[in-house]
Amino acid sequence: MSKRPTIIDVAQHAGVSKSTVSLVLQNSPLVKQATREAVEKSMAALNYVYNRSAANLRGADAGLIGLVINDLRNPFFTEFATSAQMTFASRGFATVVANTDEDPDIQSQVIASMIEHGVSALVVSPAYGDEGAISGIIKRAGIPAMQVCRMIDDCTDIFPFASLDYATGGRLAARHLVDVGARRIAFVGGLEERPVTRERMSGYLEVMAELGIEPVTFHGRSTRAFGRDMAMTLVSEHPEIDAAMAFNDLVALGMLSGFAQCGVNVGSDFRLVGFDDIEECALVYPQLSSVRCDVASFGRRSATTMLEWLESGKRPPEKEFAGVELVARQSSLGV
Repeated sequence: MSKRPTIIDVAQHAGVSKSTVSLVLQNSPLVKQATREAVEKSMAALNYVYNRSAANLRGADAGLIGLVINDLRNPFFTEFATSAQMTFASRGFATVVANTDEDPDIQSQVIASMIEHGVSALVVSPAYGDEGAISGIIKRAGIPAMQVCRMIDDCTDIFPFASLDYATGGRLAARHLVDVGARRIAFVGGLEERPVTRERMSGYLEVMAELGIEPVTFHGRSTRAFGRDMAMTLVSEHPEIDAAMAFNDLVALGMLSGFAQCGVNVGSDFRLVGFDDIEECALVYPQLSSVRCDVASFGRRSATTMLEWLESGKRPPEKEFAGVELVARQSSLGV
């Protein structure tokens, strides 16, 4: 007796992905008419019979991907999620997006719920805390899953990690501040115990050590409010500090506000570089120098990596880092 044709057989015969066949079977409006007709001809040629009851039990055929984000209020993560979701949509996958608001308990709940509702895969920008819980859930589910931007789980054989080269970004920012004449440079923002803070700060510390400059760090939440308060603190308590590298652009934008309130001219009296290069950096005055991570490109690349894993079985490397560059603007070069 010959083997009963499968959805994979139909996909190969029609020259499309398995997810496209699945969307045809679901009568999805995302599929072009010509593609739908080609898939239907292949199903007829192979005598493929769609078992809807069985399909309902198979999350891998659902054409649905879970996107779990630690903080969608932050423009960096919003841009990542948007770019990834649009890339999935372009290949016929629907996306379920959840914001965990940096809460590991909510994170575990939404991941479990997504798996229960039959997602084909997961892309997670994780919240910190309760490390190890996620990979346990994913291992039991047996679906492809990636952790992005932050690595909270060392089980990269199960849960591959993709991020940006934050250490190089820190070196570029610190070296630039030295090159424009700064001599007492602070690192501002980021919670001290978090790996992403240490990664971004590591390049700054390397440059300070190379030049024999004593590092100065001020840790705190990565918010505009913290940045504004720190600018006022620097003016009143640390007048010797003439430059800063901020943990992220939100902190740096808050510092711009605080310095303006104190009458400090950023770009000449004080040099400032942010990190991430969100859209607002080029729109504020003075324009904010920043380490560009090109998060939109990174989101597309992460989604494409996951699609290759799903559609062709090409597993991503356990760890992968995208490049960054410094964009110098008025806040460090002068107005």
